[in-house]
Amino acid sequence: MGNNQQLHCSRHRQATQDHALHLPAPSCPLPCAELPQPQRAVSDSRLSGRDLAAALIVVVIWGLNFVVMKFALRDFTPFQLGTARYVLAVLPLVLLIRPPKIHWQWVVLYGLCQGVGQFGFLFIALKVGMTAALASVLMQTQVFFTALFGFALLHERASRPLQAGLLLAALGLLCFALNYASPGAADSHTTTLLGFVLMLGAAAMWALSNIVARRVQRVAADYSAPAFVVWSSLVAILPFAALSWLFDPEAVRWQWTQARGSSWLAVAYLGWVATIVGYSLWTSLLKRHPANRVAPFSLGVPIVGLATGMLVLGEAITPWQWGGITLVVAALACVMLGGMLQRR
Repeated sequence: MGNNQQLHCSRHRQATQDHALHLPAPSCPLPCAELPQPQRAVSDSRLSGRDLAAALIVVVIWGLNFVVMKFALRDFTPFQLGTARYVLAVLPLVLLIRPPKIHWQWVVLYGLCQGVGQFGFLFIALKVGMTAALASVLMQTQVFFTALFGFALLHERASRPLQAGLLLAALGLLCFALNYASPGAADSHTTTLLGFVLMLGAAAMWALSNIVARRVQRVAADYSAPAFVVWSSLVAILPFAALSWLFDPEAVRWQWTQARGSSWLAVAYLGWVATIVGYSLWTSLLKRHPANRVAPFSLGVPIVGLATGMLVLGEAITPWQWGGITLVVAALACVMLGGMLQRR
């Protein structure tokens, strides 16, 4: 009888994990909330002052990511930045954390999708024609790409708040696209259609990495999420280095050796602060509180990204882009907050 009860509880926990609403951490170097929640009891109480401060710090850290990337790209090519970012991200931890106890194919697949795919497209977009402000918003469309891929590949059904969010997000993307068809768009050097398409590619690759994480959770629910992230990040280093060697012009192939100190500080920020500090704070919050109480803070990331892009870099936003931003943020709010209201 005891064994039957344990089997029932195990199945119940697995079903709960498979059907739970996943709310990714936006603009995070690692999609933390897509990984399995730590197997520890969470508190139903409100966030303490310390926890609230930690959540706000994460929002600021991840919101500043895009401006920091712009600074780093002054002296690094996109592929060089990808190499340097991941070298700094894994060096302190890969020597201390053992490889995850899962098949290596999942580690490699996640590293290629989330590392090379997501950040490769993102860095190139920021280089060829995308503002930090708009990038912070467009990356959040990964929530909706994840829903579409989840439906197509995992047969997951979309809730009503998610369906409404998908509609709002589609209208927002239409506004962004119309910006490039409006009179005078060809004279604007702030963003380009290529940059816009590459940003959507980055969001789609992030979504694919979320799908990989869900598949891993199904085959090995008790694996170590930090170990999985660290060792999959190691996968991205060699592909980025190879891409730099193959595609970077010879004139800039070694420019990283003469990079300014501020550019190296930007790389250190991306590798250590945004990854290690941000991830540690976020996962510590998820250990103590339900995801639906922590995830809504992620709505602040595009707001910080917009504000810093405009104030620090002097980036301009067109009326069509403001319309797209409003609709995308409304779509995110619909998904995150609508799901909470529906469960009450």
